[in-house]
Amino acid sequence: MKRGFYSGRLLLASGAAGLLMLASGPGFAEEQLAAAMPPDVPWAERTTELGSLGRMPEGVLEKDELLHLIAVGEALFAASFTKLDGAGRPEATQAIDPTRRKHPREQPFLRTAGPDGGSCAACHNMPLMGGAGDFVTNVFVSEGFESADFDSLDPQFSNERGSNHLFGSGLIELLAREMSLELQQIRNGALAAARSSGEPVRRALVTKGVEFGFITAEADGSVRLDELDGVDTDLVIRPFSQKGVMTSLRQFTVNALNHHHGMQPDERFGARWTGTDDFDGDGMSREVNAADVSALVAWQATLPAPTQVVPLVEGWSEAAARGEEMFGTLGCADCHRPHLPLESLSFSDPGAFDSAGTLNAGQVETPAVYDLELLNWAKDLPRDDKGRVLVPLYGDLKRHTMTDRQIDALGNELLSQRFVDRNIFHTSELWGVGSTAPYGHRNDFTTLDEIILAHGGDGRKARDAYAESAEADKLSLIAFLKTLVIEP
Repeated sequence: MKRGFYSGRLLLASGAAGLLMLASGPGFAEEQLAAAMPPDVPWAERTTELGSLGRMPEGVLEKDELLHLIAVGEALFAASFTKLDGAGRPEATQAIDPTRRKHPREQPFLRTAGPDGGSCAACHNMPLMGGAGDFVTNVFVSEGFESADFDSLDPQFSNERGSNHLFGSGLIELLAREMSLELQQIRNGALAAARSSGEPVRRALVTKGVEFGFITAEADGSVRLDELDGVDTDLVIRPFSQKGVMTSLRQFTVNALNHHHGMQPDERFGARWTGTDDFDGDGMSREVNAADVSALVAWQATLPAPTQVVPLVEGWSEAAARGEEMFGTLGCADCHRPHLPLESLSFSDPGAFDSAGTLNAGQVETPAVYDLELLNWAKDLPRDDKGRVLVPLYGDLKRHTMTDRQIDALGNELLSQRFVDRNIFHTSELWGVGSTAPYGHRNDFTTLDEIILAHGGDGRKARDAYAESAEADKLSLIAFLKTLVIEP
């Protein structure tokens, strides 16, 4: 399905045309024109799609309802938020937890601590809207800013991040939900067995072929978590962000609206949690409602999966085929798994695993549910003999240690983010990698060769195998990776 930047604005244009025809009649006085003008005419310096849905979508959405929701979400993603929308946060920080500033800020934008962009598309635009960003769009997650009120690039106060692309993100979230549920079922089964037997029960935590260590349940109902590997203690897979600390597209969206634009969603910054409808003190209340967030989630969740395209260049097809073979031989596929099986394409929003500050399924009467099968691109996804979708992500939704004593280029941070160690990162999904240079969590590796050679820790064995390969084999691997692209 092709979607243009302005699909969510088409109805507004027709309404404006009718208004202009009315205004062109003879004797139409200026005061009559002013009276006829609604406050949200298309040329007003505000985002007219904000609040346009009225309420959150509920229940199973038909295709036309889903397409309307997507169109509104697309328009919001492309919109440049203004002061009239509530952009800016003079009395609030960018912290995930609502945090007031010690001193009101006068300037509307600040490169380090934000707000640092007028629109979502300002950073997510390579090779098209919803994509990644170049080094110039890097952001600062600023872990230290929650307890200190200053602005600095110093790594003791902030962690620099490149913008990830969002294509296929609905599939990623669905995989994470199924994997989280299975891991928690393993834990619950171990607890039941331990209570029944009166003895400790140790179980392997394996879901969709990915190993997350072991869990030991005690007969008294306690659980030992010291053998976990690459997952949080609640056994929830968090598939978004470079560190794997964001549970859902909804949480990512709520965080980003406040951090990057100073637009506060009600579900976290409204009166329920903060006691006021204008927590950031910019004079604008109820800036982003829950339905607006739902629309943004729908647009992101329905972005098509990246694909593989071999350029029509002599020799590239043969080189890519050899490179794909080497991808497995060298051990790259141990973490960058070519596909993971997905049982269902039914996406619900809000989801089940979010916590306070982001709406979850338990906080709404009826979550919206839409089937990605309704979208043309989803019909082309590969299936296995059980009918499961094989999501071609080239990832494992797991965190890994990425440095060792010899190779430490990816351990250049001083702060842990959300309690994830400084040298541990979520496996980057490689689908789309051919369209999203530069590479690394700071966008500071200009070539695929550089980022491969920067792999230490859990990636060291595959890295060394690559480094020791013949030059022609290295080039073949690069040829393969550059066929994994985001199509317009």
